[in-house]
Order: sequence, then structure tokens, then C-alpha cells
Amino acid sequence: MSVGAAPDGSGELCARMWAVARMVIIGGGPGGYEAALVAAQVGAEVTLIDRDGLGGSAVLTDVVPSKALITVADVMDEVTDSRALGVRFDGQVGVDLGVVNSRLKSLATAQSADVESHLARDGVRVLRGTGRLEGADRVVADLAAGGTEELEADAVLVATGAHPRELESARPDGERILSWTQLYDLAELPPELIVVGSGVTGAEFAGAYQALGSQVTLVSSRDRVLPGEDADAAAVLEEVFERRGMTVLSRSRAISASRTPDGVSVELEDGRTVTGSHVLLAVGSVPNTDGVGLEESGVALDDRGFVEVDRVSRTSVRGVYAAGDCTGVLMLASVAAMQGRIAMKHALGEAVNPLDLSVVSSNVFTDPEIATVGVTQRQIDSGEVAAAQVKLPLATNARAKMQEFHDGFVKLYCRVGTGIVLGGVVVAPRASELIYPVSLAVRLGLNVDQVADAFTVYPSLSGSVSEAARQLHMRG
Repeated sequence: MSVGAAPDGSGELCARMWAVARMVIIGGGPGGYEAALVAAQVGAEVTLIDRDGLGGSAVLTDVVPSKALITVADVMDEVTDSRALGVRFDGQVGVDLGVVNSRLKSLATAQSADVESHLARDGVRVLRGTGRLEGADRVVADLAAGGTEELEADAVLVATGAHPRELESARPDGERILSWTQLYDLAELPPELIVVGSGVTGAEFAGAYQALGSQVTLVSSRDRVLPGEDADAAAVLEEVFERRGMTVLSRSRAISASRTPDGVSVELEDGRTVTGSHVLLAVGSVPNTDGVGLEESGVALDDRGFVEVDRVSRTSVRGVYAAGDCTGVLMLASVAAMQGRIAMKHALGEAVNPLDLSVVSSNVFTDPEIATVGVTQRQIDSGEVAAAQVKLPLATNARAKMQEFHDGFVKLYCRVGTGIVLGGVVVAPRASELIYPVSLAVRLGLNVDQVADAFTVYPSLSGSVSEAARQLHMRG
């Protein structure tokens, strides 16, 4: 519903209601600041309480700096692999990690400043400090400059994020034993980096530091890298990691990490010990829900401490919403932002589409990248979803041959009978860009013929998406 669009004047009534609505948001990450912008743009009175810096961990310690670091690693890989194209260069190529990390921090700071400017332009009031609920309609802000401020609210959004999980036997010290938020303080490249945890964060940093020049050992408690991703994609990545010199220890659970005179020692559950110069702990995230007054106000948390929400971001308390990593719902910046926008629209009485995780595209920023959308191979193999599929190796693509891309594939799924595209996986350089046509097809319910009939450039990597759709015509 658009303001003023209704012939009976209800739009103008809603506009007057929105103009006096008081929205209080706790947390300045993607879930918080995107929600603030939505509410402010329709005339609500919005106060956002921010503790760590606008943009949250996504901007300051996670997505922005980590993907900028991976960009440097990608350049290193391209230079190294360019020999196959006939490119020659003398001497060794290396990085000055101090310079790299200084740039990453500057990028994060600049992006945070951009978020702050946008909020200011739209009239959002920002308080520096921490916020806590005192019931469903009152928030107390403990201000960073001292003192407190009580805020009355017609609706509250909790978007407090999460922080790296720590092991009791491996506490980060910021020097040798590191969480991923501490990596950007390193002045020199770790000669021998042990990465504990083979999920998305662990795999991304392991691949990046291997490309930058570290000797990396990846410790995985599971039977493969990226246990939550497509198994075919994970197999490709693990083979690439090992070919490039990384040591991958599967079925190896780390139980402790300690300092040694010249580095670190990681003890494994089976009694083995791994030594190196530094260790990165990438063993999951813990929600920032302590001290926010959630349980005292009746907001339900699950057994891991995440806020329980429905598909329009409502908590168990009327008028209190939650968004982002503190909810544990597919911990992506894009999902956090969507949850926040949905929450504000719902709180302001506007019609909304509930969050639909089946159309969310995601990407693992390794080399090659792994992008996915829609149904999964696991759902198909289990019989939960009946689908036809095609998997095309990237090596058969003309553009891939020109650029010496050998690792990866395009996998497409469609519904049997109708040919409607249900999902797909792309493993390739810049897969995050190549997944977009598949994401559009899933979101709009296109069939494989419609995808195949759209023109692609020749030669292009996206041609493999079109070719997969053509092959699915017969199978679907």
C-alpha cells in the first residue's frame, strides 16, 4: 500500500499515524539501519541505539573487510595462475599485510560513515551506547558519554547481532590465538596459519591466507570442508585447496590451543598436535542477547540464546521485533536487512511479504566461489523434492578455456513436468555474479525454456547457465 493511494483516504490516515509512530531500534548493523531507513522514509520518529559502530560487524569486522582481503587474495591467485596464459614476470609476488589491513580498516570506516550520513539525511536519531528493553514499549539507553535516556516506543526492533564463539581452552589473545575480528590487526603475514573450523568463515580465510602466502592447515571436525554446502561444490573446493598446498585435516576436532615460545600448538581430540605460528578460531557465532532485557520482558529465546521470530520478524511479545544474526535465521547481511525492513513495514501497518528463505541466494567467497539458491541437492537426494537436474563442468565453457578456469561447474534443478527452475549451484570465479539469473528464475517461477531462450553473450561464463537450462528441457 502506498501512502495517499487509497481513494477512501486511508493512505492519508496511515501517513498521519506513521508520522507520530515512535520506533526504537537496538543495533546499527544491516538489520537495524535498513529498518531505520524504512521507518524514517515514511515519516516515523526513529531512534537507533548503536554500540559498536554503524554498519555493525558486517561493515566493521566481517563482510566488508573480509571480502576486501579476499579480493587481494584473488589478485594473487590470478597473478600466479597467469603463467599458463604465457604471462612472464621476474621475482616473487608478495603482499605487505600491514598495508593491506590498513586499507581494509579504512574501507570499513568509510562504509560506516556512509551509513551514518544516510541515516542523518533521512532524519534518524542515533544514540551512542547500549539499549535494553524494559517491557514492550520502553527502552533504556545507557549512553557512551555517560548517563541514561528512557525512550517510549510504539514498536521496538532488536538487531544486536552476534560475536565469534570462543573455546574455554583456546581464548583469543589478539596476537597468536585469533578470532576473525582480530585478523585485521596483524602487521605481518602469518608464516604458518592453523584455521580451526571448516565452515564458511574458516574456508574463506583459509583460502585467502593460502593465496597471500601463508602455509595453511585447516582443521575440520567434519568429514569434509563446508559441511553445510553442496557436497559436489565442497569436493571441488577441497581438491583445489590441497592442490595449492593447503593441509586439510578432516574428522579432526580441536580441543585446545595454547601459546608456545615461538608460535602456537593446537591439540586434537585424537591426541595429535598441530603446530604453527598463529591460529584462527572460526567455530561459530554466539548471539548478543545477554543484557538486553529480552527474557525479563518475556521475549522467547531458543536453547542457544537466539531470539525466536516468525517470518515477519515478530517475537513472542507484541510490539517487539528482532532481525539479523541475533535471530540465527540464515546469518547473512542480506537476510538481516530484509528481516529489518519487513519488521518496520509490519509494525507500521503496511502489507508485507513474509521472509521466504527458499529464494535467498548466498555465496562462499573462496576461489573458486560457491553460489547457491533455491532447493538443495540434499533435499532432492532425500526425496523431499522431486526434481530433474543437470551439472555442466566449467571446463567445457569456451570463456573458461580462454581464461584457464578448470575448476567448477553449473548445476541447475527444475520441477519434473513443468520445467520450473527450483534452484542451482554455481562453482566458478565470480559465482556471486553468475548466480543472479538463476536467482531471478527461482524468484519469478521461470521455466527452463524461458531461461534458455534469453540471449547470452558468446563467449561468457553465463552461457553455461543457458546451456544447463537447454539440457534440462528434455529431462524436465
